[in-house]
Amino acid sequence: MLSRRQVLTALLCCLAGLGAQAPLARGAAPTEFQVKAVFVFNFATFVQWPPEQADSSGPFSICLLGADELADHLEDAVSGEQVDGRPLQVRRYRNIEEVDDCRILFIGRGLQGQMGRVLGKVDGRRTLTVSDAEEAARNGVMIQLANEKSRVRLLINVDAAQSAGFTISSNLLRPAEIVRTSR
Repeated sequence: MLSRRQVLTALLCCLAGLGAQAPLARGAAPTEFQVKAVFVFNFATFVQWPPEQADSSGPFSICLLGADELADHLEDAVSGEQVDGRPLQVRRYRNIEEVDDCRILFIGRGLQGQMGRVLGKVDGRRTLTVSDAEEAARNGVMIQLANEKSRVRLLINVDAAQSAGFTISSNLLRPAEIVRTSR
């Protein structure tokens, strides 16, 4: 398991453009899914939710749909962490019908062909959608984690995010490729 310091170092390397191949302070390079888990974890602090959800109580839910390979890494990354005084919780779903109230929904690349159906399920719920499926951002997902030359790159669909009421920090927008397509 990676220490919290190593995980944060991996994120900083990614944001600096060094990508997932950069070595950690005391260890091997993080795996693709460790890097993606850190990104998803940090989206909770780099994205501002619409005002009507700002006062929500209970855990901050990060849900995974068809992304089992990411689940354990994400649970490690959020262990003991909080967002706005709320504990982070990871929930795993196997099918679209199970998805309920999530603050962040990560959609696995295996669901690429069902992306429209998944997005329809969370439409109007103020759920930040994230995926590593190809063309996900161009198909309405708010944040895509794309693999490019052994690096994880951000593609952000600002139209989808803005139409759902999200404000994305410039710290995420600066290193990202901006996608300007409406759903």
